[in-house]
Amino acid sequence: MTNGAQALMKTLVDAGVEVCFTNPGTSEMHFVAALDSEPKMKAVLALFEGVATGAADGYARMADKPAATLLHLGCGLGNGLANLHNARKGKVPVVNIVGDHATHHVQYDAQLQSDIETVARNVSPGFVRTSKSTAALSQDVADAVVAARGYPGSVATLILPADVSWGEGAVPCVVPPQPKAPVASDEVVNAIADAIRSGKKTALLLGGRSLREPSLLAAAKLAAHSCVKILAETFPTRIERGAGLPPVERLAYLAELAGIQLADIEHLILVDCKAPVSFFAYPGKKSYLVPDTCTVHTLATPEQDTAASLEKLAAAVGAANTAPVLQAAQRPGRPRGKLTAEKACKAIAHLLPDNAIIVDESITSGLMLNVMTAGCPRHDILTLTGGAIGQGLPNAVGAAIACPDRPVLALIGDGTAMYTIQALWTMARENLNVTSVIFNNASYSILNVEVERVGAVEVGPKAKSQLDLHGPVMNFANLAQGMGVHGMRVHTVEEFCKALEYAQSQPGPHLIEAMIPEALNGFKRRIMPWMLRAVPNLPLAATRALKKKMAP
Repeated sequence: MTNGAQALMKTLVDAGVEVCFTNPGTSEMHFVAALDSEPKMKAVLALFEGVATGAADGYARMADKPAATLLHLGCGLGNGLANLHNARKGKVPVVNIVGDHATHHVQYDAQLQSDIETVARNVSPGFVRTSKSTAALSQDVADAVVAARGYPGSVATLILPADVSWGEGAVPCVVPPQPKAPVASDEVVNAIADAIRSGKKTALLLGGRSLREPSLLAAAKLAAHSCVKILAETFPTRIERGAGLPPVERLAYLAELAGIQLADIEHLILVDCKAPVSFFAYPGKKSYLVPDTCTVHTLATPEQDTAASLEKLAAAVGAANTAPVLQAAQRPGRPRGKLTAEKACKAIAHLLPDNAIIVDESITSGLMLNVMTAGCPRHDILTLTGGAIGQGLPNAVGAAIACPDRPVLALIGDGTAMYTIQALWTMARENLNVTSVIFNNASYSILNVEVERVGAVEVGPKAKSQLDLHGPVMNFANLAQGMGVHGMRVHTVEEFCKALEYAQSQPGPHLIEAMIPEALNGFKRRIMPWMLRAVPNLPLAATRALKKKMAP
């Protein structure tokens, strides 16, 4: 006889879901036992639910198919919510399985009883289902897979009562193949082609799957033929970049800079993204960043085929055979001297290996990364799509399992590292080729930026202490060693480069703790000029005006 958990497992692997990131408890033991019944399912243990959910996110971004999670009841789901939020915002497919009490036990309101469905709808609004019977379980699983891997991808949450899992007589279910995504209509393409031919300044804003090579090449044809500017959303789910690919300018995080990038755009064409808005609200500043004089068009929604839609648009304006402009190969020289965040980014660009995957959650320390790495060998960058920190280390776990032959580099801030530091243990257990760089400046630097931007300029010692990570300064190299990861603490550029070269030459996980100064204070005088350098191709007149406005 096949129990529910075994049928569930067979349904998952037959649908191509072959990795499950787990943090199980008592209610999930039959699921755990069923892992041995299915040799195609890889099970990866995480010591915190946020690591499991973030790893499933990173895996799906690189594998282009969902992984499963296994979480323990509502409390386990609660611990994993932040990275499920990031997956939802990134339109990433995840089959999120949450164990529950046996159906006959619910009436007793035991200590871990909770309303799991209500919690789950925050991160998987499109599909939340509690399986009611063993006979229905396989179909419920199939429906969850279909919902997760659709266009766009999404988090699909299936709640699995213990007795449904252990019940006998279940039969695996066949999951139908994924249908082909539709292409933009003739009417939409022709209207946008007319806007491009108008001669007005036009930009493509790319997001989601449109930041992969086929879509980028089609967009670059339009840029070369019709002088269309190519922009990427601020926090892309996955962007393919480097030498031999079209260069793409990302919208700046700061609304002040994004406003300059968009200031003269008269037609903004959205491709698998929404119109840009400020990350937060600020006193006296606009939240909607599109200029009042700009017309917004949508070429392709997340439900549509971005590459085919862009190719159709290129053909409509006569750009189908135009040669795209590609990024030339170039690297910065090897930096020297005092270790700073900027020099660390320069060193990473100088030494970045071929075909690397960069998981960037370095927040303020990685501001110069895009500029420095533009001409490096081809690589992918995964970013913090939903803004819930603690994504980077788990994402690196998932990316490394999805792409075991590619080097993974995780760039992480010291504050955010502590949210999911348990990911280091999973890296060691799985012997993953991940090099984690922790930028340790003993501060929540981005909040020191934001405290001034929101107008809270009169900040006393008690308030400042909430943004400060001194007393004690954390030692991430020691923390790494305690979880089985080779850890190094470096203070100079020379030490940083040597550590990075060593990590790249030796298999398995490594951690480099880069001790850098806390330099991000004084938004107008120090931060804004530095951030201006991190955004290429800003209009000179607008940049000068902003610098003048920001001068002390």
